[in-house]
Amino acid sequence: MRAASDTFRGPVRVAVFAAMVAALGVLPPIPLPVIPVPITAQTLGVMLAGLLLGPRRGAEALALFLLLVALGFPLLAGGRGGLSVFAGPSAGFLIAYPFAAAATGWASRRVWTTYAFWRGFACALLGGVVVVYAFGIPWLATVGGLTLAQAAIGSAVFLPGDLVKAILAAVIAGIVRRGYPALQP
Repeated sequence: MRAASDTFRGPVRVAVFAAMVAALGVLPPIPLPVIPVPITAQTLGVMLAGLLLGPRRGAEALALFLLLVALGFPLLAGGRGGLSVFAGPSAGFLIAYPFAAAATGWASRRVWTTYAFWRGFACALLGGVVVVYAFGIPWLATVGGLTLAQAAIGSAVFLPGDLVKAILAAVIAGIVRRGYPALQP
């Protein structure tokens, strides 16, 4: 039987990580001239949620975040929110967030006991880049009237920043893992 404190820790962690992703939206987005989707820090939060909360809780945190955005809270970078953001060119990337956190969490759960930087980095890349792009690029192509190739080439401008975010996520997850081993996803 689970202790009462364990019953509350999960939902609290979900809320904390949803708030962290929102806080990362305070950093100003970097608009790109080539593609109508800005560079934001929020995918770092997606990666961290998966790495530190695991697949279920990580997905719950990002689903909560998206629910708040849909309700109109201006939590996205640049102070955006509301249902209209789910019809724009970046909607596929946003919709991917819970799935990306789940994929990252699924992978990190498998390497938690043998966590090393490069393993955390690979987990973050899987969810934070592969899954996010798998949702975002086709949506961008559809909404933007582009071919998949054009949308993929346009999205390539995000790769350097996403690699930096994956590195940061792997480093932060390693530090948290060492300092708080009970957090195991």
